Amino acid sequence: MSNYLVALEAAWLVRDVEAIDDAIGVAVSEAGRRLNEANKEFVDVEVGATPCPACGEPFDSAFIAASTALVGLMLEINVFNADSEEHATRIAKSEIGGALRDVPLDVIDVIETEADDEDE
Repeated sequence: MSNYLVALEAAWLVRDVEAIDDAIGVAVSEAGRRLNEANKEFVDVEVGATPCPACGEPFDSAFIAASTALVGLMLEINVFNADSEEHATRIAKSEIGGALRDVPLDVIDVIETEADDEDE
């Protein structure tokens, strides 16, 4: 059994917003609140990054049209004692998806982490 860090991307919709910074703040706040209410305080929530198609430099994953924003959030969770990367992914999607119902999730990265000394 191994430990994994699983990064998921979530698509978060924010209505009635005029500025990108406001949309990002609302999205991170709402996602954090819903995770905290479900006792998932251990999930890290950040705004995602999208590479610029012209230069390749990353910028915040947020877009506004008609006072409605789509914000890409990066959610990271440590999964302990999983059988494989696929198992860790299923656990992460189950834990986060249960708290963030109706929010599309996509796996970005899965990294095997070192086991704690206590586990050995």
